[in-house]
Amino acid sequence: MSVTLTELEQQKAHAKPKTKGSGRWKLILTNYDLYLLLAPGLLVLFLFKYAPMYGIIIAFQDFNIFDGFAGSKWVGLDQFEKLIHSEEFYQVFMNTLLISVYKIVLLFPVPIIIALFLNEVRKAFFKKTIQTIIFLPHFLSWVIISGLFINILSPSGGLVNNVIQWFGGTPISFFLDNQFFRSVVVFTAGWKESGWNAIIFIAAIAGIEQEQYEAASIDGAGRIKQMFHITLPGIMPTIILILILRMGYLLEAGTEQILTMYNSVVYQSGDVIGTFVYRQGLGQQDYSFSTAVGLFNSLVGFILIIAGNELSKKLIKRSIW
Repeated sequence: MSVTLTELEQQKAHAKPKTKGSGRWKLILTNYDLYLLLAPGLLVLFLFKYAPMYGIIIAFQDFNIFDGFAGSKWVGLDQFEKLIHSEEFYQVFMNTLLISVYKIVLLFPVPIIIALFLNEVRKAFFKKTIQTIIFLPHFLSWVIISGLFINILSPSGGLVNNVIQWFGGTPISFFLDNQFFRSVVVFTAGWKESGWNAIIFIAAIAGIEQEQYEAASIDGAGRIKQMFHITLPGIMPTIILILILRMGYLLEAGTEQILTMYNSVVYQSGDVIGTFVYRQGLGQQDYSFSTAVGLFNSLVGFILIIAGNELSKKLIKRSIW
């Protein structure tokens, strides 16, 4: 028995419409095994990233470790007023900003340049050897690297100062001189991480279609022209993505690195927000003030990454979201 068009229309009208929520649950149930694999990672993320956010209420209290959250006095924005009027924090903020800007301006292009030149190396053995050498410093702790450079830059017997003396100069105490300390921080950060940071750009270059290089070669473009007209435009989305993410860490100048290198003599040029929080929180046990500083740091980072994304969207029509 055939079904008329009118009956089909009536059945369709009485059928229960599918909601967006039911479609999502169906997708989850269909791929339940993948979501089970994802669950441990989400649990770790929740326990170590989101659950501790409850602790930001310390920034609005006169926190006492013995009274806990419930027993500590609520002071509202007093800690932030103290932060704004603190001359020491102003110096720390400027140090953080300067070191971070130096690292972005001077170090951000270095991994890109390394990736571009490694892409031009044709001998596999030579290429792998270079990669191994430049990746290795990443796996050394800052304690080891600090000890290494303290010896190299030592004013008494250090390699660099021996060269300076050989040319007739006077030894320089790089780790005790505010004039040179920031330069040491930036240089050692670049020495340790530039090779490792190049990996993501090397991977992006590997994703470029080889037919573009072949076509350019047929048209007479040399390797330099191919680098500027194919390779660089091909990895530009990756460069923009990494730069926007880096903007979010503008006030993270390398706390672990500086803690292993600095001392009270170079607080004027080397004390950054991370080390300041460490000294205030653990050194002076001023937990509320150090939490307020940390919250300020996080809010600025959040604003910067949003602003960087919007600016990128308007200027070059590319963004993270």
